[in-house]
Amino acid sequence: MKVKFLIQYLLHPRATGAVLPSSQNLSSKIIKNIDFKACDCIVEFGPGTGVFTKEILNRCKKDTTIILIEYNKEFYKILKKKYYYMENVHVINDSAENINHYINKYGINNVDYVVSGLPFASLPKDMTEKILVNTKSVLGHKGTFIMFQYTKLKMSLIRDYFKNINISRELINIPPAYVFTCTNKL
Repeated sequence: MKVKFLIQYLLHPRATGAVLPSSQNLSSKIIKNIDFKACDCIVEFGPGTGVFTKEILNRCKKDTTIILIEYNKEFYKILKKKYYYMENVHVINDSAENINHYINKYGINNVDYVVSGLPFASLPKDMTEKILVNTKSVLGHKGTFIMFQYTKLKMSLIRDYFKNINISRELINIPPAYVFTCTNKL
């Protein structure tokens, strides 16, 4: 899996954003603030080969809806092969910009969490803004946006969309990463 990831990074560095899949430590830090018992829907942007997805599925309720939106065609095929048999998991080959379409398509009224591995620092600003606008929209005032980034470069832009941001650092990852837990809760 690591070789496939590296190949995709070499072929599509701006869209892939990393040379290796996320570490187990980063996965643990990403999911630690998810209340799996009270969660009905989790959306994952840029799941890659499914490192976070595996942890989410190991902890969520059987009836939690999981939507995986992966832009990279090769990663999409890997995810589709892994999860085709799970009726509550929807694997989509598209841009996270289009999340509203899939929320409507699957009749989802409430998204509790959006987990993101998207490399916002390398995405065009207009694409990043559209993803953030749509993420804020599907989460409303109750949901939580959890993402990791390798820099704080887009911090001010993220603050334009989410009032409350908790930042932690995971050093045991290649490269080390920041985890942003974002809400609009009062």
